[in-house]
Order: sequence, then C-alpha cells, then structure tokens
Amino acid sequence: MSLRVLYTAFDVVPSPKGASRHITAFAQALAQAGYQVTLFTAGLDGLPEVETYAGARIIRWPNGEQNYLRRAQGFGDAVWEHLRDHQGGYDVVHFRDLWSGSAALEARGSLGYAYRTLYEVNGLASVELKYVYPDLKDSDLPERLRQQESKLLRHADQVVCVSRVTAIYLKSMGAKAEKLHIIRNGVDESQFTPDSPLPGDPPVLLYLGTLAPWQGLDCLVRAMPTILAAFPEAQLHLVGPYKRLQHKELVKLAGKLGLEAEQINFAGPVRPEEAPQWLARATVCLAPLALNDRNVSQGCCPIKLLEYAAAGRPIVAADLPVARELLREDECLYFQPNDPDDLARGVIRLLEDLPAAQAMARRAARSVRRKFTWQRAGEELIRIYQNIRLEQFSGVAR
Repeated sequence: MSLRVLYTAFDVVPSPKGASRHITAFAQALAQAGYQVTLFTAGLDGLPEVETYAGARIIRWPNGEQNYLRRAQGFGDAVWEHLRDHQGGYDVVHFRDLWSGSAALEARGSLGYAYRTLYEVNGLASVELKYVYPDLKDSDLPERLRQQESKLLRHADQVVCVSRVTAIYLKSMGAKAEKLHIIRNGVDESQFTPDSPLPGDPPVLLYLGTLAPWQGLDCLVRAMPTILAAFPEAQLHLVGPYKRLQHKELVKLAGKLGLEAEQINFAGPVRPEEAPQWLARATVCLAPLALNDRNVSQGCCPIKLLEYAAAGRPIVAADLPVARELLREDECLYFQPNDPDDLARGVIRLLEDLPAAQAMARRAARSVRRKFTWQRAGEELIRIYQNIRLEQFSGVAR
C-alpha cells in the first residue's frame, strides 16, 4: 500500500527562493517513490489554486492578509481544516513550519487521526523573524515561538534538518537524537556547466540569493570600494528577492560609499531556470553570511554555495561552520565574517590569479557533484519514509 503524504510549507512554490527548490526536489522524490503526495503551500496571484506540480497535487492557499503573523496563523488554520475535511486520509503529515506543524499535531490529538508526523526544519521562526521584522527583537514573541517549536520537536515522530549545526541546536530544544536526521541541500547538476571559462574583463562579482539581513550583504557592499581600488571595472550583481526595507537600506549604504549604478546592480528576483545563466557570467561568487545566531547557532545549508560550486565558479565565503560542512579550504576561499576588508582581500586574491581560482572552482565542482545532489537528498528522504512505512503498518506505538 502506498503512503498518502500531506507535505505542508508556508512558502510560495515555485518561486526564486531556495526553499522552493528544496520543496520541489522533496515533493518530486516522494512522488517518484510511488507515494501519493499532496503539497499544501501558500498562494500567490497568478498561480493556480490547484494543479499537478513535481508529480504531486499542489493546493495553494489564497490569502491577501498583509500582517505576517495573522497570515501565518491563517495558513495553520487552513491546514487544520484540510486535515479535518479529509478525515484522516493521510498516513504521513510532513511539515516545514511551526504553523502547519502545530495544526497537524492538534488535529491528530483532537480528531483522533493516526498519521505519522515529520518535521522538516530549515529555519525557525523564533530565530529568523526578528531579522525580517526588527520590532519583534525586544518582544516576548520569539521566546513564545521557541516554546511552540520545542513542543513540535519533542512530539514529531521524525525530524529532518539540513546541517550538523542545526542538529545540535535542535537537540538543545528537545529533539531526540534517535529521531533526528540530517539531509543537506543539493543541486540539479544537469542545470550547470562547470567547465565554462571565467570572464575576466570586466570582473563580474555575483551574489545569488535572498537579500535577507542574515546574508551579510552590508559587509559585501562595504567591501566594494577596496575591490574597485584594485579592479576599477569590477561589477557587483545582487540577484534575488528582497523585502523593501532591506533593499532600501542597501541602496542607501551603496550611495554613502559612492558606488555608481554600473558598479552595483540590484537585479531583483529571477526564475530558478535563469540562475545558471547568471552564474555562467560570473567571475567570482560570494556568500558573505553574517556572524549571528541565525547562521552560527540555528545553522543553515546555503544552496547558493552548492550552486556556485556546481557551476564551476570561484567562491569567497564567510568562514562559518555551516559553510565548511560543504566546502573544504582548497575548494573555497574563506574570509573573516563581518570583515569587509578581509572579504575584499579574498576577492582581489582570486581576481589577481584567475588560473588558480579556476582550479579551486573545479575541485569544488567535482566535490559537490559527488556529494550534494537533489537525487542523493531525495534518496535519503525516502529511506526515512521507508522506516515510517514499516512503523505505520506494523502498529508501532508513537
């Protein structure tokens, strides 16, 4: 009997964000394994409310609420109603967020459903929301959210996270080691051409990803005057979605530093299929992750690092444990986090010796294509589901 899976995510799919690529890859892996997958996500104008996507039936919840917390709570309520209306018609509820996870556990208890639960932790609202909404920093909301996340971690049947750093943090919140699995992000290697030559004139510096506060983009912008002193024709392209406030602050900083429009380009979001084209034009790619609790305590698995490497681009990245889980010292040039001068030195070093930079990039490409693919991540996920299936049909008690 095939498992019936409800996979919930308070994200828009598809979208330019890395979360969308992760969700797509996991939904596809589950569908290809023969499971009946319903993907329940946030909606967006222009996307159909129901369709087939990545082998799954996707239901997009439409909601125009502007307040994030009310919208998130509404999403959780919608998941609860969906579970109620389907009267226990799922064997597994696989959730990526606090809101739908709380709904899944509450419905299981109050309605007497017997499905198993899998909590996929890529980021925690208790850690990340204060960066996106600075007014929350001095409120008690992060601690209240942390308590709810801790409850989910204790009661979910299985927990999946993306890095060793994240696993350590989740254990401190109550996750049981025997239920905790690490599945790192991946790449679709068929989308990238790692042997394309590096453009050298003018040097093209690329950041590809969300312009979120924890990404360290202020450090990168501050490094540009030093880079331009050594390579006056260098161009920095910041490619990815952003909130209006973050964009405004970075534009203001660039103006204060005297950066011209031809020196720093805020390209905005691009479709996932466009990312390889941007990477092919890059001389050096950048991952300036900031030194903060989101990156150091909670942890992450930066898809951008993997995609940079898969495309055969030299990388300058903040020297953080989450980055070193993915790339060795001979595969990536690391700089001291939050230090724009050290970041600039790293970029200049690569630009001054492009053959050595290309050799480093090729080592990274071989490593990532061997160890970090979405196919491999999907296979690891299916192994967890096979154990869930054995428990489900052998009547093992939760």
